Formats: sequence, structure tokens, C-alpha cells
Amino acid sequence: MQPRNMSMSGVVDLAAVKAAQEAKAKAEQARAEAARHGGAGGVSPADLVIDVDEARFESDVLQRSTEVPVVIDFWAEWCEPCKQLSPVLERLAVEYNGRFLLAKIDVDANQMLMQQFGVQGIPAVFAVVAGQALPLFQGAAGEAQIRQTLDQLVQVAEERFGLTGLVVDPEAEPGADRPATPERPAGPHDAALEAAVQALDAGDLAGAVRAYQNVLSDDPGNTEAKLGLAQAELLQRVQDADPQRVRQDAADKPDDAQAQIAAADLDLVGGHVDDAFGRLIDTVRRTFGDDRDAVRLRLLELFEVVGADDPRVTAARRALARALF
Repeated sequence: MQPRNMSMSGVVDLAAVKAAQEAKAKAEQARAEAARHGGAGGVSPADLVIDVDEARFESDVLQRSTEVPVVIDFWAEWCEPCKQLSPVLERLAVEYNGRFLLAKIDVDANQMLMQQFGVQGIPAVFAVVAGQALPLFQGAAGEAQIRQTLDQLVQVAEERFGLTGLVVDPEAEPGADRPATPERPAGPHDAALEAAVQALDAGDLAGAVRAYQNVLSDDPGNTEAKLGLAQAELLQRVQDADPQRVRQDAADKPDDAQAQIAAADLDLVGGHVDDAFGRLIDTVRRTFGDDRDAVRLRLLELFEVVGADDPRVTAARRALARALF
């Protein structure tokens, strides 16, 4: 598979550059201070490449991305191209000396993370910078292309977010700087949420919907229940759909709101996030009244499924606003 999405052009927000300079200066000062103290407080070179699972994703990726760009390598043991790409990324992580952190995620053991990032094939490489996900490339890539992408990533992280990376200390103990997995206290709805997840795993979509609705009736702001309900309802809508017929209807009736809504649901379930969003935004432009409102509401529901922090949702929200106003 040929690599794609290698370019980082357009990621830098020039309006944010000035605001980032102060953060960058502080980060550089911290690096210089650590260097003057013989690298005290630095990380071991061995900690520049880490294995990450769903339990540690927040602490190892999201939290660390506020101090250093985190490059994510989605891989699997059976994937031959992964065995070619991963050693290159690991070697470059050490060579770049703290300018980025490499997080390796086994897709077989972390299906939820794979779905959240919309990974459709491996190897797939993403970056997370200050909590924002960026697709880098998919498929085995040449080292020159990888270096170019990493150089652009490092530049974006510095110019937009002031992230100059980690101080590396060859004498540091491996694992000393890795944040502990936070202990989350048991919540009042944990049992109900677990029941909903089990219903989803068993294919009982109606049961999962009821379980999530029960949680939201008592706690309307529960983020986990909102996301779970949106996902369960989406799966329920497409459960008995005939994909070929749905797509033919959408092709034959480009101005039919319900036909486009049904096709967008299939797009999203198939992992084609941008296609789903683009289809509904185009339909908003072509419809009026109740039809337009129905399309807009479904698009907002799909935003919930993907997650408000996903950059594709952010971009689609802006496009929706332009289409509406």
C-alpha cells in the first residue's frame, strides 16, 4: 500500500504562533536548566519508545502530548509491512533525541483505539500534539519521507504549541519518568455502563440503548453514556440495512434528505468519517426547512459518535456553519 497523508501543510495556525512563543521560550529554558544540572530530570533513551494500551492511553499519550509530540504506530504481529516500518520509527525516535515520543499500539489488543482513530489498514501512523490527533501516513514509507514528515511535525509542535520535546538523560533509569496510570474512583453508574458495554459486545443493541438511556436519565451530562448511546443507536440504525440499496438510493436521490442520512450512517460505520460528514454538509446546502433540520441533527449525532475533540469534527463543524449561514 502506498503511503498517503504525508504532508503536514496547512496544520500550522499562524494566528497561534505569537501566543506559542512564550510557551516555547519557557520550554527551552526548562531544557537548558536541566542540561546545566547534568540532565537531571531527563528521560532515558529507552523511554522514547513505549507500548501503549487502552488503559494507559490517557496518561501515556494524551497527557504526554502536552509536552512532546506523540507519534502513534498502529501495528500487529501478523503485519509484514509493520515489521519493516516499526524498527525505522524506533530508531528515529532515539535519533531525534526527545523531539517526539513513539507510542506503539497493537491493534489486535486495542480495537477501541483503532476505531477511535479511524484506522482502516496497518501500518498506520498518527501524531497527537497537545491533545489533537493528526494523521501522518498509512502503509510502509521510505525513510526519507518519514524524516520529512517528522521534521514537519516537530516544526508544527514548536511553532503552534511551543513544544520543544523532552530532555534525554542517558544515565536516567528507564521508566522513571513514565506517569502512573491514574486510579479512577468507582462511580455511581459504573455497573450500568458496564452492562451497556456487555450488551454491545453481545450484539444486544436495544439493551445497550436502554442501559445508556437509564444512565442519562439520572445523569444527563454523563459523557461516556452520551458517546455509548450515540454509537449504539448508529449500529441499531444500520443493523438491518441493505448497503447496496441504501447507496443506490443515495446516488439516485441526491436531494433526498433521508436517503443521504441513511448513506452517511453506513459511511461512518465503515470508517469513512470524512465521507459521512461531507455527504451531510452537502445535503444541508441543498435542502430547506424540516429536511435541512433533520440532516443537521443527524450530523450532530455523528459528531457525538466520533468525539468532539477529533480534528475531523472540528473541521466539519466549521463547514456546517458555513453551509448554514
